Amino acid sequence: MHIRTSPSHNEPAGNPVHRDPARAAGKTWTRAEVEALFELPFNDLLHRAQGVHRQHHDANAVQLSTLLSIKTGGCPEDCAYCPQSARYRTGVENEPLLPLADVLAAARAAKNNGATRFCMGAAWRGPKQKDLEQVAERVSAVKALGLETCATLGLLREGQAEQLKAAGLDFYNHNLDTAPEFYGDVITTREYGDRLETLDRVRRAGLKVCCGGIVGMGESRAQRAGLIAQLANLDPQPESVPINDLVQVEGTPLHGLPKLDWSEFVRTIACARIAMPDAFVRLSAGRAEMPEAAQALCFLAGANSIFYGDKLLTTGNPEAERDRALLDKLGIHPL
Repeated sequence: MHIRTSPSHNEPAGNPVHRDPARAAGKTWTRAEVEALFELPFNDLLHRAQGVHRQHHDANAVQLSTLLSIKTGGCPEDCAYCPQSARYRTGVENEPLLPLADVLAAARAAKNNGATRFCMGAAWRGPKQKDLEQVAERVSAVKALGLETCATLGLLREGQAEQLKAAGLDFYNHNLDTAPEFYGDVITTREYGDRLETLDRVRRAGLKVCCGGIVGMGESRAQRAGLIAQLANLDPQPESVPINDLVQVEGTPLHGLPKLDWSEFVRTIACARIAMPDAFVRLSAGRAEMPEAAQALCFLAGANSIFYGDKLLTTGNPEAERDRALLDKLGIHPL
């Protein structure tokens, strides 16, 4: 994947998005172009997004994923949104890695509920070698059940992505979180370029990329546009793009912020669909707090993947039965 590390956190919002000049002959997205999408009348934006969606995907199908926290709490990072940081008092305890049997039981339950992808998340800055070997064992076991596998383990060092690939991993999740110039307001313990470097290692190992961000963290619309443009200019674009609506947890620095308006979240989904037509755009964190009508608009705007199950890492997620009922109402079938 051709990427370039970003400049300082204080990059002016009007500067060009970081992209590789090798893509100049193909479609690149400037921040101004994505901002122009955000400014469209709501109906016009959704009409355009739905048109793009229908050209590239089944408009009435959704991919179901389940996410399990296999190592909860105790993370040394200071991500201001995250209840798993050891720096904040959120009631999330530092727990050991889940036993293999527990992970397999959760994976079997996910498959029985209709999920086709099983994602494993660990609250680490990055895995130590002994950690990676244990995760690889779990990846291989889940893969043997016939599920697609995904992992989110933090920053990867040289050779680690290859080890995960050899174990049978299909996707690696590593989000950019937000626009480069807003990033330093949310995280100070890792640089934006660190994230891009991990994504590069994932691509070089032959893994598929799951990469998105979080909205509702106090960023501006222009910064939301900057996130979408940044994601769209990764080369190649991510196969999976999770869009998270901030779940505010008491004890984290972002608790108490004004809630992002539902219409702005739907606009973000639509812009992601237009800018990344082949990607699976996933409704991720925050869906538990989202009315059914807002979720339906997200599907209309081009979302075609959801996290499905009772819990999304440490925060609630709509129950599988309720999800099935909503999809039935909308005439949407699982992939």
